[in-house]
Amino acid sequence: YGGAARRDEQRIVHIGHGGERGYMIKHIVAWKLKATDEAGQARDAAEVKRRLEALVGKVPTLKHLEVGLDFNRSAAAMDVVLYTEFSDRAGLEAYQKHPDHVAVVPFIQSVTADRKVMDYEV
Repeated sequence: YGGAARRDEQRIVHIGHGGERGYMIKHIVAWKLKATDEAGQARDAAEVKRRLEALVGKVPTLKHLEVGLDFNRSAAAMDVVLYTEFSDRAGLEAYQKHPDHVAVVPFIQSVTADRKVMDYEV
């Protein structure tokens, strides 16, 4: 446990603090869909994914975007997750105010029952 774990921990800290990639902001959002039937969930999840992925190339500060759809189906699981990366907090703020992002929000709000968000810097 001691030596190997400490080396891994140091490596992770080094990468996250000024390593090759430098500092960055990660913005993660997870949603629970309103639809309770499988067909409705699949339809709404696919449309949320399509609309979010359409932001790639439109928002200059958006460095990376992934949308994942849950296959677990446990009561504790969320249905859709968004993972994004930005160079800095100003980039995240610009993304949140960007007209193409703002245009996606009403649809997502209309098909989701719950939303969780996590923003952090590495």
